Amino acid sequence: MADRTVMVVEDDALIREMVSHILASEGFRAVGASNGEEALHRLRVEHVRPALILLDLMMPVMNGWQFRAEQLRDPALAGIPVVIMSASDGGDVPAEGHVGKPFEIDALLDAVSRLSSVGPARGARLERRQ
Repeated sequence: MADRTVMVVEDDALIREMVSHILASEGFRAVGASNGEEALHRLRVEHVRPALILLDLMMPVMNGWQFRAEQLRDPALAGIPVVIMSASDGGDVPAEGHVGKPFEIDALLDAVSRLSSVGPARGARLERRQ
């Protein structure tokens, strides 16, 4: 079975928890980090290997631009796909996708399912009102 771990790098604890809860309801395992430095620590020291990273850009300590530059310099981490999750367009950040804030839950889940290459767990989708 493919790894269903998604790292959520977001400084706003409420957003990070909400996204983690949404992902968990879809059968993913969410791992959070409050900034780029914490995310690098979890990747390098704790050996977390997510199928995908959801990355906010505007964060304290180490922002998303700095994190992505560090990630791409590290051969062990460079292959992990990234979806920018930010109100900023992130045009200068190399990434596999972008979900604007505020985001639609379906847009977020579509990006995660498409780019993590594992999709939601069978029967795990939330019922959402149209």
